[in-house]
Amino acid sequence: MAAVTDPAQRRFVLTLQYDGSEFHGWQHQPDAVTVQSTLDDILSRLFDHPTRSAAAGRTDRGVHATGQVVTCDGPGRWTPAELGRAANALLPDSVRVSSVRDAPADFHARFSALARAYVYRVGVDPAARSPFLNRYCWPLCEPLDAAILERAAARIVGEHSFAAFAKTGQARRGDRCRVHGARWRRWNGLGFRFEVWADRFLHHMVRYLVGTMVAVARSVRPEADVGALLAGAPRVVTSPPAPPGGLFLARVYYEVEELEHDAGSERELRLPIP
Repeated sequence: MAAVTDPAQRRFVLTLQYDGSEFHGWQHQPDAVTVQSTLDDILSRLFDHPTRSAAAGRTDRGVHATGQVVTCDGPGRWTPAELGRAANALLPDSVRVSSVRDAPADFHARFSALARAYVYRVGVDPAARSPFLNRYCWPLCEPLDAAILERAAARIVGEHSFAAFAKTGQARRGDRCRVHGARWRRWNGLGFRFEVWADRFLHHMVRYLVGTMVAVARSVRPEADVGALLAGAPRVVTSPPAPPGGLFLARVYYEVEELEHDAGSERELRLPIP
């Protein structure tokens, strides 16, 4: 998405919430319903010309978002408030625009971002199997050692190669990521939630991290494996990735102060759902 040069156009920034259960991820795919294709179809109708949006993070199939940030260009006659109302009137119930604002012509949802934050929820109480919860968590329904979870999260903070925790590599950008903060918290008496902030995430990285940390906390593999995987130890492999339904893109950061505050504080990274 190049900078806006047409004075009749303006750049909008949309914050989206979506239930990813029925979507094949964010990004356009041939013959598949994705969040991007759903949104772009509606924006194209409203703007009366083909429109392509750009997102801060390309969430995978089944992954949810409560703070996805999207940029798009549209006619200058639209105001942010009008665009938000019109889009929500046409979007399916599984997608909602929570806010719209104007942006500078060179702002880009992905490339202007400093970091993203994800939340993953693991249910250990049998109540997590409720049909009102099980699509928004991993209903493991087994006990986990909270102290082990916290020690494992502390190991991943900092800059590391996360090649072992990725489904595929990124040849141009490498496999090193800087994790600004990572912690486990109790989740409403139902289980645990993992909060993680990083400058970038590799494909399935959070899910592989959660799957491995949960395996360690269930005492089915050594705690030292987390550090060994970060160090690239041979013959040490991750546990299977955690299911996608427990994962939420919670927030995207464009200001250093906000990132440092949230990643460094004890305040919970809240989701607008129980």
